[in-house]
Amino acid sequence: MTQNIVALIDLDDESSWRKALPSAIDYARHVGARLHVLTIVPDGILRMTAVAQLIPEDYERKLLDDARQRLAALVKKHATDDVQLEQVVSFGSVYKEALRFARDVKADLIVVGAHKPEMTDYLLGPNAGQIVRHATCSVWVVRE
Repeated sequence: MTQNIVALIDLDDESSWRKALPSAIDYARHVGARLHVLTIVPDGILRMTAVAQLIPEDYERKLLDDARQRLAALVKKHATDDVQLEQVVSFGSVYKEALRFARDVKADLIVVGAHKPEMTDYLLGPNAGQIVRHATCSVWVVRE
């Protein structure tokens, strides 16, 4: 029985949620599961030593606050009252944080959107691919 679903969305990439978020909401409603809508603010720029020195102390907090507001607005457009839904904003490596969060909530399913691959996806590997390879639960990849 599916009890916890994690829907991973990138607030800066509509193709990550345009089809995946409504699909996750519909599926959560159908099976009576709790839906955790997760967005992750990447920490890559803050790990670069030269750049980190120039960033104000409260920059991370501002990024997270902005992401919370944007996520709330997006979820409000799509959510319905008949789905148990939690909005979560995290900070760090996208696929590592997604996998950690899914383990922490004992997710039965992770829903991720997938766009048409670009050259960098072949060279570096997209986050969705990392999640599919390393998740301890089922992963539903919703194609754009």
